[in-house]
Amino acid sequence: MKCRKLGKTGLNVSKIGLGTEHLNKKSSRIVYSVICEAIERGVNYFDIVFAFKEYRDNLGYVLKEYRSKVIIAGHICCSETNGQYRLSREVKENEMLFNDLLKRLHTDYVDIVFIQMVNEMASHKDITKTDGIMEFALRLKKEGKVRFIGISGHKVPAVKATIDTGYVDVLMFPINIAWDFVPGRKDILEICSKNSIGLVAMKPYAGGRIFQKRNSKYITTVQALNYILSHKAISTVVPGVKNVKELKETLKYLEASNKEKDYSAIIAESQQDLHGNCVYCNHCLPCPEGIDIGKVINKLDIITENNIKIKSKLDSYYPGRIRLSRENFKGLSDDISKCTECGICMRRCPFEVDVIGKMKQAIKVFGK
Repeated sequence: MKCRKLGKTGLNVSKIGLGTEHLNKKSSRIVYSVICEAIERGVNYFDIVFAFKEYRDNLGYVLKEYRSKVIIAGHICCSETNGQYRLSREVKENEMLFNDLLKRLHTDYVDIVFIQMVNEMASHKDITKTDGIMEFALRLKKEGKVRFIGISGHKVPAVKATIDTGYVDVLMFPINIAWDFVPGRKDILEICSKNSIGLVAMKPYAGGRIFQKRNSKYITTVQALNYILSHKAISTVVPGVKNVKELKETLKYLEASNKEKDYSAIIAESQQDLHGNCVYCNHCLPCPEGIDIGKVINKLDIITENNIKIKSKLDSYYPGRIRLSRENFKGLSDDISKCTECGICMRRCPFEVDVIGKMKQAIKVFGK
C-alpha cells in the first residue's frame, strides 16, 4: 500500500482508505475481521460516519488496538432518530454526539472531523454563522479533540464558498468514473490542488451504478479505483465493504497489473450525468409519511432500466448500494400511495432527483 499526503495536514494516508458505512448493522465479529484485515493490508484511513451506538461500539472495539497506527475521520451534523440517519446543525446536540464518538472509540481525539452535507449555499451560510457548527469545529480543534477540519459535500458552489473561509483542511467529495464529467467537477480538483486541501474521494462506485453492464463491457473495482487515483489531487478513496470478501476484492487493486487497471476502453460507456440519478444514499430521509424512498426507487430502477424481475436480495444487484436493507430501516413503509408530494425529500437530495416523479412512476408500476 502506498501513501499520499493529505493536503496541508501533512498526514500520510493510504491511497485506499475504508468507508465504514456498510459495516453498520453488521456483527462485531464481521467488523473486527474487516478492520483487522484492512490494517494488515496497509489501510490506515478510516471514515466513521454514523451516530448509531452499536456501529460506533463495534468500530471502537477493534480500532482501540491500533489507534497509534490509524487515521480516524469522524463526522458531525450526523444524528439519528429511531435508527434513521438525520442531519443536525444544532451545536449542543453535535457536541453530545461528538463526545459520545470519542468515548465509544476509546480515544481522546479524531484526526479529522467532517462537517457533513455542505451542499447548498444555505448550508454554507448556516454552518459559518456566528456560534454555528464551524465555530464548534474550530473549538474542538483548539481543545485538541480534533486535529484538522473537513467538510463533505456534493455541489461545487457551496463547497468552494466554504473552502474560501480558510478553515477547511480536507474535503470529502464524490468522484468516480461515471460522474466526473459533470460541469464543475474538475474545478474541485483544481481548487484542492491550489489550496493544498486534502481531497478524499467518496462514492467511488456511484451507488453501484457503474457496475451495470454497458453494452458488452463491465467495469471492475480495480478500474474504478484506478480512474479515481489517477487524479494526483486525490489523497485517498474510501470505498465501503460489508465483509472481508468485498475488502479483498477492493484490495486487488494493490496487486493489479497495468492492463487490469486500464479503463480507457470502457470510459466512454461509463459516463452518465449525475443530475437526477438516485444513488440510494437516503439523505432524503426521514420521510414524513415513513416511506422507504431509496428502496422504492431502487426497485423501480431495476425494473425500468433493466426489464428484469426484481431480485429478492438487492445486494447482489447493486454491489455499492447504500444501506437499503429493511434491517437498517425498521418501520419504514413500502406504501408509496402515502406520498403527499410535500417535496421535503427533493429539497434534501444532493443529486436533484425528481423523487415525486419517481413515486408517481412507481405507483403506476407497482400499485401500492
